[in-house]
Amino acid sequence: MENTMEKSAPGAPTEPTGYTSYVAVGDSFTEGMCDDLLPDGHYRGWADRVADRLAAEQPAGAFRYANLAVRGKLIGQIHDEQLATAAAMRADLVTLAGGLNDVLRPRCDIAQVEDLLGRSATALRATGATVVLFTSTDPTRRMAGSTRLLPAILRMKAFVHELGQDRGIAVVDLFSAPCFDDRRLWAEDRLHLGPEGHRRVAEAVLEALGRPAAFDWRAPLPAAALPGRAEKLAADARWARTHLGPWIGRRITGRSSGDGRPPKRAELLPYEG
Repeated sequence: MENTMEKSAPGAPTEPTGYTSYVAVGDSFTEGMCDDLLPDGHYRGWADRVADRLAAEQPAGAFRYANLAVRGKLIGQIHDEQLATAAAMRADLVTLAGGLNDVLRPRCDIAQVEDLLGRSATALRATGATVVLFTSTDPTRRMAGSTRLLPAILRMKAFVHELGQDRGIAVVDLFSAPCFDDRRLWAEDRLHLGPEGHRRVAEAVLEALGRPAAFDWRAPLPAAALPGRAEKLAADARWARTHLGPWIGRRITGRSSGDGRPPKRAELLPYEG
């Protein structure tokens, strides 16, 4: 099965290819955390939104979709726990996002992260799938104390664009979209996207796959009044108590929010949205 795309540049619009199967691989970003909840209790997420659009292009029941992503996973866990399953499914399209959980941790071995991400992308391309990769957003423009992450994020950004020179790999460059500086695109935990953020990432993926734009996903939100100092301090204190503290606690104890959690859609099954 050879199902590639012609691309003028990584992440650029392409001549649309009809996809009949899609596998999403990754961590909480791809699982869809903090988007709207589905009736079964799972988050919707940008990957489900992409699947909705691609399924609508096919006859009823002809499109298949799996989402193997699990929150909290490091790139080594994604490689070891999801890659073989995804490759065996031999889908037309695979999205692969991972490595940011590694970067968030002190003493991250960025060379190892790149090696595992590169090997994962190569293995998925070997099945004939079109592969979509992502650059991280820039956290320094919205989160105090995140400056230490920037060198690793910039290095990963360059590495992902290098992988994107493969004509069968599309790159969705979120780093270069200032709209993600707006906290209104993010959930209260400030780490995961909210519904509007997921909606925009889905549109970015579809654009990279050559679909006509339904809206400008890069456009800024309408201007809003900035919170006062007291309101901001109260919000920061609530965030530290509710989200930052538990996250630090899991790091100290070696636990993950995804421990023991299965993928939300582990099989490549017919999907109609």
